[in-house]
Amino acid sequence: MPDTLYPWQEENWRSLQQLRSRLPHAILFYGPQGIGKTDFAESFAKSLLCEAPQADGHACGACIPCGWFAQYSHPDYRRVRPEILVEEAGSDDEDGEVAESPKPKGKGKAPSKDIRIDQIRALADFLNISTHRQGQRVILLHPAEALNRESSNALLKSLEEPPSNTVFLLVASNPGRLLPTILSRCRKFALTMPSQKDALAWLQKEGVQDAEMWLAEQGGAPLAALALSQTGSRAALDQLLAHLAKPGVDAALKTAESLQKEPVVDLVSWTQRWLYDLFSFKLSGRIRYYPGYRKQLSALAAQAETGRLLQALKAANERRAVAEHPLSARLFIEDMLLDYSQVFS
Repeated sequence: MPDTLYPWQEENWRSLQQLRSRLPHAILFYGPQGIGKTDFAESFAKSLLCEAPQADGHACGACIPCGWFAQYSHPDYRRVRPEILVEEAGSDDEDGEVAESPKPKGKGKAPSKDIRIDQIRALADFLNISTHRQGQRVILLHPAEALNRESSNALLKSLEEPPSNTVFLLVASNPGRLLPTILSRCRKFALTMPSQKDALAWLQKEGVQDAEMWLAEQGGAPLAALALSQTGSRAALDQLLAHLAKPGVDAALKTAESLQKEPVVDLVSWTQRWLYDLFSFKLSGRIRYYPGYRKQLSALAAQAETGRLLQALKAANERRAVAEHPLSARLFIEDMLLDYSQVFS
């Protein structure tokens, strides 16, 4: 059985097949978050390792390497990703973590959100041995922007002098956060956002209620919409939006205290989208992310000066760049919400 792509990836897959005749040693798959980039890259990795790929480029699903791949035990395949993603994946693909670097020792140590230098160094032995069954050797690294400076420089050495029959597949939502030297050594392959029609049809097929609302709030990214709809709770999002709809200093402090245990990255992203809707409504009367808040957005847009909205958007973008590691979540959220309230003072 061939691999299954998401419906919006079929055209991307056909374009990708054109690279097979002169396969680059490194490909960077990039595009918006929540559209299935990693699944797409894994399908390509499986097809590269397959001994009898089909005419459309998909893996056959029946050969011995395909069986190894399905069990995350292919000897010529390695995944490199932050420990936090390995832990979140749980035991479903535990066997795949034989390819990961050793976990840091020490009880109570939080899993790293970075791809660490020892994870890259752990690939050395893998790169220096012969491949099994005279095939390709494939390394999937995601999200590539989780590379820190040390691990980036270590990876760069392998990209500069790649071993034969080796392909690096990098996946990124924010390729601008990668070192320019890494970008220059990768063939870039863009994965596009699906049309609203295709995304809605897929979400409805997955049984998502209020699919249009979820999709809008996630900026048109269907996998992100599905994931959020399956959490069973949107209390944090609703609480933040309620505050953004009625900003105030006292309310900002109370909201920050209430939301301090929520992922700061999510809170910043939701605020960015709200500000985008405010700015868009003020200029064109259009709302992208939160159409259910049209009345509130309209009233706030009338109060805010365009220049202040632009400054708030810029500040939100800057906060997003450091939201992964806030020194104090509560203070970080307070600062963000207090700044937001100043837009309307």
